[in-house]
Amino acid sequence: MDQVFEQVLRSGIETLGLAVDEPSIARLVRFAERLRAWNRKVNLTAITDPAEMAEKHFLDSLVLLPALEGRRTLLDIGSGAGLPGMAVACARPELLVTCCDSVGKKIAFVKAISAELALQVRGLPVRASGDAARDGLPICDAVVSRALSDPERWVALGAGYVAPGGLLLAMLGKGSERSHLEALGAAHGFQLLGVDQFELPLTHAARSVVRWVRPDVPRGT
Repeated sequence: MDQVFEQVLRSGIETLGLAVDEPSIARLVRFAERLRAWNRKVNLTAITDPAEMAEKHFLDSLVLLPALEGRRTLLDIGSGAGLPGMAVACARPELLVTCCDSVGKKIAFVKAISAELALQVRGLPVRASGDAARDGLPICDAVVSRALSDPERWVALGAGYVAPGGLLLAMLGKGSERSHLEALGAAHGFQLLGVDQFELPLTHAARSVVRWVRPDVPRGT
């Protein structure tokens, strides 16, 4: 893999203040190498430039790490080639991750790389409908999608997979008005925890991670 990828990855991790150790960086570099190799034969991503891939795919996925502290399970809906789910698993190998996507060749890649890196990542060729039982998808501590940037569509869909006390995460550009995000979450039984805003380190593109929590179900109900 081009050394540029690792340099941009390391620099970005430091700039963003993320806790990623050396074994995790090695897994991320290997994941990127395999992504580029597979992409020569199977169309997995349009982004192939090493620096651009490090920033727009990998760093943009790793910004989820602080929100996932203390969580055990993650569902990544519309995961594509495993972004953000596989990237997060590289940095947090104790996390149980499910990546789902309707494109079989992308899930085949996720399965192959999960086995190669010995990660606890499961790939399922499923188009999420919002009904976990019908889809055969798990109810998880945290649920995310990079594929759906429209928060109205995403909250309505993702709500069906979040455990009591769990997080629903939205990955947006500049984000929306806080009052709108609060009302949107409340309509589906969630409370807005926060909106984490940051810039990608090379392009300075605005990004935000919106965090909603589903309150624990009171005992006896």
